[in-house]
Amino acid sequence: MWEKEDSPVIMAGMQIETKNENRVNHQIARGAVTVMAAFVISNLIGLAAKILTARYFGTGIESNAFFAANRFSEILFNLVAGGALGSAFIPVFTGMLAEGETKKAWRLASSIVNIVLVILVVASFLTIIFSRQVVQNILAPGFGTEAEVLTARLLRVQVLSTVIFGMSGLVMGILNAHQHFFLPAIAPAMYQVGWIIGIGVFRQRLGIFGLAWGVVLGAVLHLCVQIPKLAKLPFSKYTASIHFKMPEVKEVALLMGPRLLGVAVVQINFLLNTFLASYQTGGSITALSLAFPLMIMPEAAIAQSIAIASLPTFSAQVAMKKFEEMRHSLSSTLRAVILLSVPASIGLILLRFPIVTFLYKGNAFTNDSVALVAWALLWYALGLVGHSLVEISSRAFYALHDTKTPVLVGIGAMTGNLLLSFLFTSLFSGLGWMPHGGLALANTSATMVESVILLILLRKKINGFDQQSITGALVQSLVAGAVMAAAIWIINRSGASWQPILSIFVSVLTGAVIYLVALRLQNTAEIQVIEEHIKKRLKRS
Repeated sequence: MWEKEDSPVIMAGMQIETKNENRVNHQIARGAVTVMAAFVISNLIGLAAKILTARYFGTGIESNAFFAANRFSEILFNLVAGGALGSAFIPVFTGMLAEGETKKAWRLASSIVNIVLVILVVASFLTIIFSRQVVQNILAPGFGTEAEVLTARLLRVQVLSTVIFGMSGLVMGILNAHQHFFLPAIAPAMYQVGWIIGIGVFRQRLGIFGLAWGVVLGAVLHLCVQIPKLAKLPFSKYTASIHFKMPEVKEVALLMGPRLLGVAVVQINFLLNTFLASYQTGGSITALSLAFPLMIMPEAAIAQSIAIASLPTFSAQVAMKKFEEMRHSLSSTLRAVILLSVPASIGLILLRFPIVTFLYKGNAFTNDSVALVAWALLWYALGLVGHSLVEISSRAFYALHDTKTPVLVGIGAMTGNLLLSFLFTSLFSGLGWMPHGGLALANTSATMVESVILLILLRKKINGFDQQSITGALVQSLVAGAVMAAAIWIINRSGASWQPILSIFVSVLTGAVIYLVALRLQNTAEIQVIEEHIKKRLKRS
């Protein structure tokens, strides 16, 4: 017999559900804050690496060749062991841990490590042998002979990092599945440390090849920093075997299949950017390579940190069939991402010139280089919200053991990106604009469409989430962002003669305060929660 809605049983159940929901949201938030802090550190060190690269090598032949070679190495890693394997491996591995099958879970981990190792070693070896052909026919056919030869030589060095990154990526997934986020999140910082050593130490004797060897050193540091925590995990035992007969190995392979296809399409788009940019104004490849990380920095701190922290939680909720709890967690996560990514996007657009000038200008990086990078950043920054929403919605699908849907959507979006890349570069050229901006706009447009479609399909798959609340967060962030944008614009006009660092500092500080006040005036729930938390802490002290 059904209980009345206001009966003690139902009321008690609602209280328990609310407590569980708060606990889970707190778990995601705590993990997200940990990852976000590590990402901030990693991104600051990564930014230092990019600054040194820009200032020592500018946007000339050497930097173009380096970034082109680096792009192909990243493609190999992402195809085999990047997001594809993580999104397929983590849900299965986490589900086995949640069900108490620890020893079996580690057999699965060993099998996947060995499979990835074999594939990456073979792929890297073939790349070394045919490096010149890769550059001529796939990577940068628009390069002249000098740049082509240099890119091939740099590729032979950098591709060595791919094998190491493959192992490190899996270790990262294993640690995340155990709710250990800090060391995996700080690992990219160690990669950037290797990059910096390459510039600061190896460059003096090896030139641009010092930077290439710094990339390899960074990959080694990326793996080594995670090993101590891995060794402390219970039953963390590696075996040099592949258990092809394990159903879970087959499940990971099946989940990875469609995701691999999706990653391939994304990487083809990055490859196309390099391909087309090799025919464009000198320095276009470097400009795109330096602008994209500036957009990814806030995206990583905001969306990737929350997504990484939420995937194990979502996966555990699905494994224990707590779908209502997952819906609440997902809605809260999407709201948080929107409220953070909208002002970040606006800030990047309005402050692109002082940011690029302050960070990169100097030595070999001239005013022309500033203009190249700032132009690309403008069009990339427009897509920050879309990139952030894709991170979260994709993780929700992976937790549901559905890699097919986001992959099919991603394939459609990235296919559109391919077409838009040709369309926008042609359009920009016709308007007299620098065509590499069209490549950035194509990426932004495709990602925005992808994010909307994923959210629509996700809502249907989990029988709805709090759409009204999410839409409300978007409206509130846009209203507050408009007020913030007006303030930043006024500051930039009145402080046109300021040093870039002063302009950035005053604009960010003032903009952040105005944005928060504007949200508070709209009674945004998250701001009220923060206020309550601060009041409680003050009372305790």
